[in-house]
Amino acid sequence: MVSIKRFSRNDWWLVLSLVIMILLFISSGETYKQQTSVPFLERWLANEPFKQQLMGISFTYVDQKVSIASSGYFKFVEFFIRKGAHFGSYFLIGLGGYMGYKERIKQTGLTMVVVWLAATGYAALDEFHQSLTGSRTPLFQDVLLDASGALTAIILAWLVTTFWRHRGKKAA
Repeated sequence: MVSIKRFSRNDWWLVLSLVIMILLFISSGETYKQQTSVPFLERWLANEPFKQQLMGISFTYVDQKVSIASSGYFKFVEFFIRKGAHFGSYFLIGLGGYMGYKERIKQTGLTMVVVWLAATGYAALDEFHQSLTGSRTPLFQDVLLDASGALTAIILAWLVTTFWRHRGKKAA
């Protein structure tokens, strides 16, 4: 009789990373028109909250000026949502990878490096996949943003787990 091993907590962290990776793969295969949140934003933020405060924000991202004046309120807000989604998605991949592998790879530093390199590699492959999709532009800067999201999660997870481990030893 075949024995089915139960999922451990570490396995569920890896499932989290895998689910996010699958969602990113699907998303990067869609055109901008298929994914734009501008119609949603126009409906839900019709009164353009905080527009006056946001009017003073202007910067360049990949040779493109990002401001309300140059792209309009809704595309400006969407820019931050999209970049936040980049950072947040890879934050979750990094978190899931670190938590899932920290008990499997016994060397903490090695775990951190392997998970970060894997997340960064996936980000690069995701941008390549995006390049195969019409009306989408793969950006090296997005890979850097993704890599920083993963690295932030890995470092925070390491800090929290180290704190809790040392706290538990002091109580014992």
